[in-house]
Amino acid sequence: MENANIGRSREPNPLPQGLGKWIGYGLVGAIVLGLAFTTFYTVQEHEKAAILTFGKYTGETEAGLHFKLPYPIQQVVKVPANKTQRIHIGYREENGQTVSVDEEALMITGDENIVSADAVVEWRISNVRNYLYNIDEPEQFLRNSASASIRSIIGSTPLDYAITEGKTEIQGKVKERLIEIQSLYETGIQIVDIKFQDIEPPEGEVQDAFKDVTNAREEKNTKINEAAKYENDLIPKARGDAQAMIERAESEKKARVLNAKGDVAKFNAVYEEYAKNKEVTKKRLILETLEQVLPGANIVVTDGSGETLKYLPVNELFKSQSKDPKGGAAQ
Repeated sequence: MENANIGRSREPNPLPQGLGKWIGYGLVGAIVLGLAFTTFYTVQEHEKAAILTFGKYTGETEAGLHFKLPYPIQQVVKVPANKTQRIHIGYREENGQTVSVDEEALMITGDENIVSADAVVEWRISNVRNYLYNIDEPEQFLRNSASASIRSIIGSTPLDYAITEGKTEIQGKVKERLIEIQSLYETGIQIVDIKFQDIEPPEGEVQDAFKDVTNAREEKNTKINEAAKYENDLIPKARGDAQAMIERAESEKKARVLNAKGDVAKFNAVYEEYAKNKEVTKKRLILETLEQVLPGANIVVTDGSGETLKYLPVNELFKSQSKDPKGGAAQ
């Protein structure tokens, strides 16, 4: 009896009624959730998404919530296409510190000198399909092409010009060369800008010597600018003084001309009177001249015979006038 009971106890217990149905519901729900997670996707503001159907590019979507066919039919590859990104050439920033990368920074100039150049390249993804499928490792390709462009331009530029006033021109040429490379290989990368941080000789005595040269050149430019400023201040002032002198001379000229015309008019008027009666006019002119030459003198008119002819008691009349306090004539 005991053996029979033991054998019966080893038989599996039957499952509770309805449990299998709930397990089936759970599996279906899990499948539905899995499909939902692989069907809906979100693209952030700074991103674009490439849609791959059976591994082939079939389109792209902008920011927002989107629907796609479940995996493995369709899948999504997101890239930060609306974000400006940066790569550093010649150095890296690690833990807030700048670490030099000599194999990128050191290069030879056009006059066979060594120079160290550090730059920042700003770029964006302009074509998602080209960026994903035309090149492998796009950022490394961009770094290599930027380094090659910088070496090409600096390799044809003298050191003295590169470390002084040539920095802006070099930046422009490197940017043009880098854009040409991206267009040639259709990388889908847009070059926004390139900025050099430093273009200088390697550290040591050479760098110190070139710094002295640079400082001297800057001092020279400062002196030139100061001289130009002095010239710009002095020349307008001198022109103003010259114009003032010209205007004064013109004014004096006009005054003299007007005075001369007045004298001529006066002379003509006197001449007209003289022509009418020469003797009277002559005597009047003589008397007026004597009054101007000898102011306050007693004038006695004679007939030229040596004897005084008193047409009027001139002396007595003058005396009477001098005694009269009001200056009136004596009665």
